Amino acid sequence: MRETTNPASEDEARFEDFFRDAAAPSEAQLLWQLERQEALTAALRALFHGPATLVKLRVWVFMEVMAMPASRISREALNQHFHMLRDEPLELVLKRLREAELLLWDASNQQYGVTPLAQQLLGLLTPLVSNQAQDADLSALLANVAGAHQLGTLDPAQLQHLQAQLSRLYDEFADAIASGSEFHLRRARQRFGRALSLVEKASEALSAIMVQAQEQGNAKLERLARELGLAQARLLAMASQFNRALQQADRQRVTLGSTGITTTDVRRWLQGVHFLENLSLGALSRPVQPIFVAQHELLDSCEAEFERDRPAPKEAEALPGAQAAPAGELAVMSLPPEMSVMQALLARWSESGELEQNLAPAVLGGSYARASYRAQLLPLLGDPQAQHLSGATGDMARQPWRVHWSASQGEVDDEYVAWMSQGVLRSVAAPEQQEEDKKE
Repeated sequence: MRETTNPASEDEARFEDFFRDAAAPSEAQLLWQLERQEALTAALRALFHGPATLVKLRVWVFMEVMAMPASRISREALNQHFHMLRDEPLELVLKRLREAELLLWDASNQQYGVTPLAQQLLGLLTPLVSNQAQDADLSALLANVAGAHQLGTLDPAQLQHLQAQLSRLYDEFADAIASGSEFHLRRARQRFGRALSLVEKASEALSAIMVQAQEQGNAKLERLARELGLAQARLLAMASQFNRALQQADRQRVTLGSTGITTTDVRRWLQGVHFLENLSLGALSRPVQPIFVAQHELLDSCEAEFERDRPAPKEAEALPGAQAAPAGELAVMSLPPEMSVMQALLARWSESGELEQNLAPAVLGGSYARASYRAQLLPLLGDPQAQHLSGATGDMARQPWRVHWSASQGEVDDEYVAWMSQGVLRSVAAPEQQEEDKKE
């Protein structure tokens, strides 16, 4: 097994010969960066030059060698590791790796060593063996940007590539929305959801890049970070457009009769049928059987339909006459009787000429709930806001008595209350009360 190359064909033309101006390549920054990676470019050409089967063999052997844990690998260890390969193909691949300076042969120790160029090339070939088949392009770009930011090796070109990929995804999703196809929308919606999850996971790194660019005063990096944030916002805003498009597709879905089967179900079923032409097998095996109906048979059917018994239609009925409303009583909520009892007690004290009375006879009596209610009525006496009211509350406020509580407390002789604050009720006719009113 031999591999032949044509060195003359590789040097047929110079790179500058492809340009109208030979000085144009020297002014392009991207071409200048490619020239700096001449060794990496040569290593890629060494791996991927030639037939597809040889390329696959070289990449497989290279990845297997890079996965071996030993820093120094003997030829015997390589033979044991690649025991399934024949000697000639293995020697051919190892020779190509040595010529590309991916493997370094130490003749004194009879061992192979991995070069830094091989480690750099491994980072480029990692997506070939990655399990992330879906959205690998976006995830790889986001991982490169986030990882480079953490290591401090972020380059503006990486942000440009990520921004270009987000723009391409936006256009792809916009085309899916404009198509109006339900199945196209659902497929694009799944990828849109995965893209959003990836972007959200890397949003912290993108925000940190913008803050770092502002702190360092890197105008170009800051501008690229802001444009990247704008592209991310446009992608996030497309979620509502997907929802509206899917709702529109749901409204256009047609249900077949009362079966509950929709046109979407029929299309999904048809997509699962491997050979659609088999559905027509046997469809024309039975001939068409026409039925001829004479005119008199049609007339007999019409007469029978007209003479058929039908239920009589309902006649219009007049509304019922007016009826007198039954007699009733209007229930009005009344105040508890304790207020009227207290007012009667205060009126008797006023008629008898009493000027001061203890609180206990006016408050106690009955139960604890009634005593509490009477105690809550005492602040109404002399209340200026309640004196203008009509009814029992206003009458209570206009009583010529005022309550005076004392700071001392003591026992009382009552069945339901054992202890209460002491105080007195004074008539407004008392001299002491009149002097206090004048002071106020």
